Amino acid sequence: MAAKKDSTSTVTRIKASSDTPSKKVKAAKVAEPTISASSSRSPFIILRPFVAMGRYFKGAWAELRQVRWPTRGATWSLTGAVLLFTGFFVVMVLLLDAGFKFLFEQILG
Repeated sequence: MAAKKDSTSTVTRIKASSDTPSKKVKAAKVAEPTISASSSRSPFIILRPFVAMGRYFKGAWAELRQVRWPTRGATWSLTGAVLLFTGFFVVMVLLLDAGFKFLFEQILG
């Protein structure tokens, strides 16, 4: 099937060049938090590590909600692939071990 083209959408192509842009955009200035002398004696200083931990877990939870989790079928197929490759390498290592054991027994007599 052919997809319909939206007549309202436009594509703007930007090419890299050595020309400098005509307009310079100033970066927004970020306000830095200031700590006054009176706030250093505040009892809320003790709570800051807990606030930071809370923010960390809140951010981690937000990131986990954005994860695209695999389906049950994809999980089983990937698990099967891991088991297959593991079995292959176990057999390969066992064969190499038996071959070297046989070789050393022949050499050492």
